[in-house]
Amino acid sequence: MIKNNQGSSLPPKKGKEVKEEGRPERSSQRKGKKKRPSSNRRTMPSRIDSLVSHEGSARKKAQAQPSIIENKLRIIPIGGQEEVGRNMTVFEYGEDIVIVDMGVQFPEEDMPGIDYIIPNINYLKGKESRVRGVVLTHGHLDHIGATPILLNELGYPPVIGRELTLALVKRKMEDQNPGSAARLKTVSIKTGQEKVRLGNFQLKFFDVEHSIMDSIGVVLFTSAGSVIHMGDWTLDMGDNRKEGSLSYEFLQKLPKPSILMMESLGALNNRPMVSDEDMWINLKKIIDGASGRLIIGTFSSQVKRIKDIINYAEQVGKKVALDGFSMKANVEVAKQLGYIKASKDTLIEINRIHDYPDNKVLIVCTGAQGEVNAVLSRIVTDNHRFVKLKKNDTIIFSSSVIPGNERTIQRLKDNLYRKCDNVIHNELMDVHVSGHNNIQAIKELVRQIKPTYVLPVYANHYFLKEAKKVVMETGFPEKNIFILDNGHVLKFDVGKLPELEKNKVDTSYVFIDGLGVGDIGQVVLRDRQVLAEDGMFVITVIVDGKTKDIVGNIQITSRGFIYVKENFDLVNSTKAVVKKVIKENTSRDTSINWDFVRKNIREEVGTFLFQKTERRPMVLPVVIEV
Repeated sequence: MIKNNQGSSLPPKKGKEVKEEGRPERSSQRKGKKKRPSSNRRTMPSRIDSLVSHEGSARKKAQAQPSIIENKLRIIPIGGQEEVGRNMTVFEYGEDIVIVDMGVQFPEEDMPGIDYIIPNINYLKGKESRVRGVVLTHGHLDHIGATPILLNELGYPPVIGRELTLALVKRKMEDQNPGSAARLKTVSIKTGQEKVRLGNFQLKFFDVEHSIMDSIGVVLFTSAGSVIHMGDWTLDMGDNRKEGSLSYEFLQKLPKPSILMMESLGALNNRPMVSDEDMWINLKKIIDGASGRLIIGTFSSQVKRIKDIINYAEQVGKKVALDGFSMKANVEVAKQLGYIKASKDTLIEINRIHDYPDNKVLIVCTGAQGEVNAVLSRIVTDNHRFVKLKKNDTIIFSSSVIPGNERTIQRLKDNLYRKCDNVIHNELMDVHVSGHNNIQAIKELVRQIKPTYVLPVYANHYFLKEAKKVVMETGFPEKNIFILDNGHVLKFDVGKLPELEKNKVDTSYVFIDGLGVGDIGQVVLRDRQVLAEDGMFVITVIVDGKTKDIVGNIQITSRGFIYVKENFDLVNSTKAVVKKVIKENTSRDTSINWDFVRKNIREEVGTFLFQKTERRPMVLPVVIEV
């Protein structure tokens, strides 16, 4: 039996009007008689700022007052169109703005020292009061990771999502800035069927299949079209679909034109989808047959899988130790919400694993991507306080490979294989189910929804292009598929064809390094790349201010370039170049421009060192006049 996850397929009816916080709500119509808004009168927009009681607890839920409707919808991807992560899309309709997702992107190998990258919201500067709300489709960091910074910069607009998603956002905000979660205004989507009005936008939500609980998609209704944003999604495919699997056919009935924004990471994946049932058959066999300890590496956000592992371990009498800050924090959030229920005897602290026989211990930890300081990396390098690998331990990689992490994961596997006899990953056995689609799922989604337009999103550019090809294989017209870059503005107007505006929005990287937000630019990053690749070469010269003669010896300091004590010839030749440059630039009886002298030293020495070594270290000349 296939579950159809719709409510009504028609545009949502107007809900209650909610006024500014602290003001009583007044009825705008007489009994039995609706009041029509005046076409020539503008009402002031407001955010979702009033509280509605729900099961005894306060929660925000809202209707912003509509402004004058301009029948033009602008879709602006701020991030997520040229990378995996940094997902954020701005929808602008008249005077109203709705944002979907605020994620982070993790740094590439050529970004030394960068913690993560967030979307650039320069386009929204000066428009903060027009942001009616932020919809978060689920709780993965590439969708919620930037919320602590961006919500603050936007003045804390209302945040809409399912319960687990909102709880993870609150936890992340408290971790980064204690006390900041109290400023959140949230709308909790309880059933996936709620309808919310944000200014001239009407929103409706629906459940989607993904690898974290409480994932949703959203429909944004406007007179210019109905936008279906899937978030991250997958479909349970094949003849053995489990009971309760989702179908999206109800979205066919949305008012046209309908615009499908479809995450496209599976556009190159033609492998059959692995079902949860198949994965669990394999995991249970491994858990049952393990003679020693089990160590399962997975994503900390895989709350549902962690829950199932804990439940099965409890059934077979094993103790579960969670390790990794984010892993323990996410499980604690899920426990508080009642999503994970385990006895106190089942969950143990990592320092108690030696109190039980090895075959009764199961460790669930972070680090399956090879992150340097994550748990698995510390275990394999013998830097973990409580876990020392044994030959009969079984290591399971229950996670996919994030693009860009292939080399670090391979290195981690190599090191684990040296110490353990049992390392299991997806190349050997299906022990992970992706929360993303494949080629067959993309085709099926398009067949089910039958949209007017398709916008592949949330992937690198080549994935988007491949998704376009897949969609066209269903007979979908090429002219109705749009491949957008970050910053493109796609405009929909009533009765007109979509139009790509000429000017792009600024979506340049905003780097986060420690507590710094955006203070690391391309120049600093380029300096770090040079230092990482070829090192640094510092030249210190003291010059007599009167005679312009060099005082004492020229000092050479090298880091990451050469070992000075073993390269006397190169060092002495470099000193000769420096003396020559100083003599040529100080021989005239005029005032000396020492900045010009330093620049010449940098260029001449840089050229000389490259000729001798074919390397380009960062040359830092220090000239001191005494």
